[in-house]
Amino acid sequence: MSDQHDATDAGRLWGGRFTAGPDAAAWALGVSTSFDRHLWRQDLAGSAAHAHELHRIGVLDAEERDAMLAALERCAALFEQDAFEFLPTDEDVHGAIERWLVEELGTLGGKLRAGRSRNDQIASDLRLWCRDACDDLIALIGALQAAFVEQADAHLGWHAPGYTHLQRGQPVLLSHHLLAYVWMLDRDAGRLRDARERLDESTLGSGALAGQTLGLNPQAYADHLGVASVSPNSIDAVASRDFALEVLSACAILSVTLSRLGEEIVLWATSEFAFVRVGDAYSTGSSIMPQKRNPDIAELVRGKAGRVVGDLVSLLTTIKALPLAYDRDLQEDKEPVFDAVGTLRLVLPAVTGTVASLSFDRDRLAAASVGGFALATDLAEELVTRGMPFRDAHEVVGEVVRVAEERGVDLDGLDPAELSAIHPALDADVAARFDPQQAIDRRDAVNGTATASVRAQLDRARAATAANLG
Repeated sequence: MSDQHDATDAGRLWGGRFTAGPDAAAWALGVSTSFDRHLWRQDLAGSAAHAHELHRIGVLDAEERDAMLAALERCAALFEQDAFEFLPTDEDVHGAIERWLVEELGTLGGKLRAGRSRNDQIASDLRLWCRDACDDLIALIGALQAAFVEQADAHLGWHAPGYTHLQRGQPVLLSHHLLAYVWMLDRDAGRLRDARERLDESTLGSGALAGQTLGLNPQAYADHLGVASVSPNSIDAVASRDFALEVLSACAILSVTLSRLGEEIVLWATSEFAFVRVGDAYSTGSSIMPQKRNPDIAELVRGKAGRVVGDLVSLLTTIKALPLAYDRDLQEDKEPVFDAVGTLRLVLPAVTGTVASLSFDRDRLAAASVGGFALATDLAEELVTRGMPFRDAHEVVGEVVRVAEERGVDLDGLDPAELSAIHPALDADVAARFDPQQAIDRRDAVNGTATASVRAQLDRARAATAANLG
């Protein structure tokens, strides 16, 4: 027979109706201190708010309240020093803290449980933790944006190939390409900000599911914790985890943004592209090939995306069939959130340093920017300005490209006679359309790649970055 725990174990917040403790295997399955200990700061903050409310309704007198608050501060100091001792009999962080309070304060320590449940405690703790995590991630995104802004500013005027289907399409400014990531990241920060705004509700005072009878004021908890509002429904307050799903969704999309960036760094750093060199501090060598210079950080960033996406899928799967209100399955809500946020806290500074370390090859980029007939669209649009329907212009320039391919030259390698032989509209003046700088600067819409447009975009990017850095 398996060993059993004594029903009077101090770490449990239940057990009075049971004559025997849980089976050892069952206990091991239910214990969550290995991960929910990360919520100690939020749990202690909620306990301090609760102590004030218990004093207001007369459960604690002023002296007891002050003693309780002082004990909670001592407990926080232990956690800060990594000196809080969890016992094998502690089921979760809530029980561990209450057990410590009883050891510290005697009977007074047991008064704190009045009017609250682990159900509203854990919902509150996780919301507060997610709120802090969103703030951290937004600031880390801002730092990565700043690295892109700095690189874009330093390389303003440099030409680069613009791609579709990983085939050269049209010439762009390198800065325009780099700033694309600033706006992708800005939306990632916006999703975290949106999630933060919606999760900023207090659940304390909801009890197990139906509220409480002691006269505790839910708004007082919100005010004490600096939370924007009170959850309007006690059942929803303890049962909902869509706030965690929103945070995980934002994290997953952010991880995909970073994965795309990692892939592009890997490609651009190959000998085949050779557009960029990753700094030594963000590269590694080979254990057998002395010449190798591997962009391992970019590859790891790319690889971590699968982990974060998996965290989202894990929690979606856990929640998808849960009836109201609280179910113990929700013990599984914390680890995916902790893992996703922890992964991004690790990844973002590393990828920020990688971006800052990049050195670009101007000549290689410039040569690639006009290769592959990248100015064909400009030639077709020149014919449109001369009155030719674009459908016909497309066909004419397609014929020009075919002839150039047969000759083994780019568009500017064809002489005027060859061009006019293809179509009389291709006179000597069209040669002006084979200038990449002109091609870039003609795209002068507010979101285009023209130098003036990109310079203005840089100003907007600096403002967006500053907002995320706080």
